[in-house]
Amino acid sequence: MSSKNKNGTSSIARSINMSYWLQQLGNYIFLNLVIVTMITVMFFIWAEGQLPEGLENLNRSFAGESGKLQTAVYIISSADGQEFRFALKPVLDFCRVPAIVLLSTEGLMLFGSLFSVSMVRKKLKPLNQVAMKMEELTNISAGGADLKTMEEAIEKLNPDMPGARVTTGDKELQSLEIAINNMLERMRESHRQQERFVSDASHELRTPIAVIQGYVNMLDRWGKDDEQILRESIEALKNESEHMKNLVEQLLFLARGDSGRQTLNMAETDIAEIVREVMEESLMIDGKHEYRLAGGPLSVKITGDGAMLKQALRIFVQNAAKYSNEGDTITLKAGLDNGVPFYSVQDEGIGMQSSEVVHVFERFYRSDSARNSAEGGTGLGLSIAKWIVDAHGGVIEVLSRPDFGTRITVKFSSQL
Repeated sequence: MSSKNKNGTSSIARSINMSYWLQQLGNYIFLNLVIVTMITVMFFIWAEGQLPEGLENLNRSFAGESGKLQTAVYIISSADGQEFRFALKPVLDFCRVPAIVLLSTEGLMLFGSLFSVSMVRKKLKPLNQVAMKMEELTNISAGGADLKTMEEAIEKLNPDMPGARVTTGDKELQSLEIAINNMLERMRESHRQQERFVSDASHELRTPIAVIQGYVNMLDRWGKDDEQILRESIEALKNESEHMKNLVEQLLFLARGDSGRQTLNMAETDIAEIVREVMEESLMIDGKHEYRLAGGPLSVKITGDGAMLKQALRIFVQNAAKYSNEGDTITLKAGLDNGVPFYSVQDEGIGMQSSEVVHVFERFYRSDSARNSAEGGTGLGLSIAKWIVDAHGGVIEVLSRPDFGTRITVKFSSQL
């Protein structure tokens, strides 16, 4: 560190330390005035409380030697000649030791604060290092060799090539190289995610479009004369168009979430009530499975968007029903785990391997058993549920074993 930077840092540190010391002194003076005021008010209240009832036309005054607080006496006299005297000396004697301790402590702390410049300088060291680094970068002249070396390295770089990095071999530019290379890697990762998302979305949309085109061609050839083909084609077109509609809605939801345009209406929400409502809905629309509400608190309140939280829970319940056999039991529960609010959905379905569990919330991911099942799906439902839980600061825990079922537990960080 140059002497110029040292002197500049020391001057700033002394200025900050003196400002803090004066502020601390002002706080101590204010605190002491408050304490003296409280003791004085309490003395007067106590003195007034010692008077007998029924006295009227009271006069209050002070007596004592001038300049000697210990001789001061608070006098209250009534119209009938009664006089009550309350000396300040017992109060002063009682407060002497605490006052000495308090003032001594404050004095020591103020004295120590005068010599804490080194501590302030230590706190400023990271900022000073940043300033020095910025100064180094600023001092690179427009035609300097360092800048020319960096320009040549960037010009030779092919950003589309995997693993391509800026390298100059100049130690003075090493920190700048690291910053540029980290930025390039983040850009590549973002580009890879976009390509993967577009590819997966295109693949998912291609299937229903191909089915729709097939049935339209079949209708064009034989559907005009064959009523059975007509009914079958219309039913298939309705199903595939509904599937496409759901897929597009889910894609739009995730796109709004990624861009920060998905808003949440946060308010006091009872997740225990949400669990009961979703279970009642499931009982009405799904007669193939048994639904059970496990015991727990009648009310578990958090701050959240009730509609969004219900949507996430519906996704977990529908997913459990989709991959469970007919007649299996799906158990819902809400409660507190060591004071942490949670709800859980447990099924007796096909379960998953541990290698599959780590991918279940990835977009368009479906396990092998799910792909081979008769139930369809876009592979976006759990991704949407995870986005909702993440937006509420929650954590999802998945416990699953093949042929034994899956339990999904959602824990929230805050409770009302």
